[in-house]
Amino acid sequence: MPFEVAEFHREAVETPSHEDVDAMRDLLVETLDAAGVGATVDDLGNVVAARGPPTDEADSHLVLNTHVDTVPPHVPYERDGDLVRGRGACDAKGPLAAMVGAFLDADPGAGRVTLAVTPDEETTQTGAAHLADRLTADGFVVGEPTGLDVCTAARGQFEGTVTIRGESGHAASPESGANAIVAAESVLTGMATYDAERGPGEHEALGEPLLTPTMIEGGEATNQIPAECRLTFDRRSVPPETSDEFPAALDAHLRPRLPDGISLSVDLIRPDTPFPEAFATDPDADLVAAIRRAGAGDVRPFGAATEASHFAADAPTVVFGPGVLADEDGPVAHAEREYVDLAQVRRARDVLVALLEAGPR
Repeated sequence: MPFEVAEFHREAVETPSHEDVDAMRDLLVETLDAAGVGATVDDLGNVVAARGPPTDEADSHLVLNTHVDTVPPHVPYERDGDLVRGRGACDAKGPLAAMVGAFLDADPGAGRVTLAVTPDEETTQTGAAHLADRLTADGFVVGEPTGLDVCTAARGQFEGTVTIRGESGHAASPESGANAIVAAESVLTGMATYDAERGPGEHEALGEPLLTPTMIEGGEATNQIPAECRLTFDRRSVPPETSDEFPAALDAHLRPRLPDGISLSVDLIRPDTPFPEAFATDPDADLVAAIRRAGAGDVRPFGAATEASHFAADAPTVVFGPGVLADEDGPVAHAEREYVDLAQVRRARDVLVALLEAGPR
């Protein structure tokens, strides 16, 4: 029997997965098992299932990827006709329902299709990084709310700190120390000029990168010259910049601007976990043309960071799915008002079925 998109979507949105994904993962595995498709759960918590010939015998291999985790807090399921509200309705249990439906309903012929669903897209993305090391394919489709458009590029996203160090002293004698908070003015000015003087430049699809100071803290007493100040920043990168190279480049740009007696260091937050890097797939790639022939919408960049970057180094990768990040009234994904139109979820399923049955070329 055809997969019931609306019923699976209801169960998925009703299942909280903002703190722990175990119940949501169980729902996915049980759904696949009931359809006669065995799924495995790897050491990182990814759910992986495949149909079709082995990779080395298949005419082509497509991977459908999305995630089961959501941001907090849980928002209960509500349905009014085809309009569904609730946490994960569009990010990303709508894309998940469409992908599971396509995976089960399509006849890929001599092609192979893998469904690979991660547990931690909203946090560390260790699942996607692990999958990227294991999977090789002719194309990857990553499920996120794109309004059924085909997104071929996205900025990367990572956070870091600039720690400014001086020397403490009595506030009655400012010359006795080196004021780290005062030095922050020079650092902030340098951060504002970084991209114009040293950055990767404007990307043809994604535009300019963004470097945004987001928090500042420093000082220990109201009558003491502060010896340390810490600035936190958010970086939205564009190719070819990577998170690995950025701290040293920013450090080299800021250091000559420091007042005497001041030093600094630039460090990434969570340096031991993978970051969603910037990626860009050629808009003329076969996969892009194939998914558009299958009924997908316009080609454009995606408006947020995504796991797609982990797969893009291996093969053409696009982001596609029902729902939107935001509408004319404001944020939708991650918002209290998160919603999706089930007609879009069904349409996404149909597009993916057509893609899997025709192949990526």
